[in-house]
Amino acid sequence: MDDIESRIIELVAKTKGVPASNVGIDSTFEELQIDSLDKINLSFAVEEMFKIEIPDESLNSLKTVGDVVRGVESLLAAAPPDTATS
Repeated sequence: MDDIESRIIELVAKTKGVPASNVGIDSTFEELQIDSLDKINLSFAVEEMFKIEIPDESLNSLKTVGDVVRGVESLLAAAPPDTATS
């Protein structure tokens, strides 16, 4: 498990009040009972954690923890080196 993946899993677990061992890369938001408000709050926390900006239109496509991980990886790869912090 890489650093981005583990940090996001920890964040999701903390947000939902469940052990990190109950959250996996393939866990769906439906399984974790993450609703639209949770998804928005989670996106703000991810943006702050990784110093990135998640486009609002991308939120609808996020269905799993893995979607968030891949999105963060893409945004970090596209960011200028001096602004990306992982």
